[in-house]
Amino acid sequence: MAEPLVKGWCPGALRPMESGDGLIVRVRPRGGRLSQQEAAGIADLAAAHGNGLIDLTSRANLQVRGVTEATYRPLLAGLESLGLTDATSEAEARRNIVVTPFWSGEDGTLRIAAALADALSRPDAPEIPGKFGFAVDCGSSPVLSNVPADIRIERSADGWLICRADGATGGLRVTEATAADAAMALARWFIAFGGKEVGDEGGRGRMVAHLGHGARLPVGNSEVVAQPGAASFPVPGAVPAGFLAGFQFGQIRAEALAALAGLGALRVTPWRMLLIEDCCSAPDVPGLITTSGDPMLRVVACTGKPGCLQALQPTRELARALAPHVPDGALLHVSGCAKGCAHPAAAAMTLTAVVEGFDFIRHGRPNGPPSRPGLTASSLRAHPAILTEAL
Repeated sequence: MAEPLVKGWCPGALRPMESGDGLIVRVRPRGGRLSQQEAAGIADLAAAHGNGLIDLTSRANLQVRGVTEATYRPLLAGLESLGLTDATSEAEARRNIVVTPFWSGEDGTLRIAAALADALSRPDAPEIPGKFGFAVDCGSSPVLSNVPADIRIERSADGWLICRADGATGGLRVTEATAADAAMALARWFIAFGGKEVGDEGGRGRMVAHLGHGARLPVGNSEVVAQPGAASFPVPGAVPAGFLAGFQFGQIRAEALAALAGLGALRVTPWRMLLIEDCCSAPDVPGLITTSGDPMLRVVACTGKPGCLQALQPTRELARALAPHVPDGALLHVSGCAKGCAHPAAAAMTLTAVVEGFDFIRHGRPNGPPSRPGLTASSLRAHPAILTEAL
């Protein structure tokens, strides 16, 4: 299997990343929310300065694709005018915060997220690794447990706010006013006690790996018992705050984003869906997934070849063809290389692109040992039952 290049950092608006279809420019919405003006502005900028395609990421960000060297500067100027950039690329990289989209005005989520973003922008903020992140999940029960994050602010089993290191069974009791400071203190402990260097290639610089290698948390940082998180991901449909809409492979066209912006403010989720605030029914916008039974919810695929420079095969047409054959409750991940950017975790079925086709991995990650190596896209289309044998 060809070894992909692991860059160890994510693109930003101030630090774009080169891909097969141009520069990728990532936009990090503040508080995980876009006003109607911001969403419409991003749609206009993506159409004018990119190829009109916008990715929704697993960290609740948006990525404008197809940007060129000539169009990058006007795109950046447009994002700056919307207030969607940071003072420096370092501050931007640190502001890696996922916010529950199911917040209410009373639970403190947005105020805590804003205080955390402010703390991460200060000159004395800890120099955390590029993939290190925070989750602000202050609803009545956690919904971001399956979303990668290293420090979590959430509700304990008895309803208290806690700041918790990912991988720990408990956390430190905090208040809305002290939560951000507690998260910064925990991040500084992580740096001071060698967390940046601990772990394998996939886990270096992450909290779970650090604790797994025997690091002991500061006194008090695990005494309040954490609440079990949700066992499954949300699905499209009506929710108390509005309507949750999905998109094939988490990608939306600029014109669709503009249409949604006309309906209400948008909350960006880590499940590659958008929550349209105060929208009570499925929007009449082309390209949306609006029902929980849609087979496209059972497949995940990265951009693939030729859109990604590291991809060894095209991915999405194969995933689309196989989606109807994936059983309810299962997930098929078609990955263009062994990194598995679209879904780094294990899946019931994974197809990892290799030079000669795809390796099939059952109940594993894209870099895991294959149970059936070297399958071709044509053979998989002709015999999709290969995927479900002995599931």
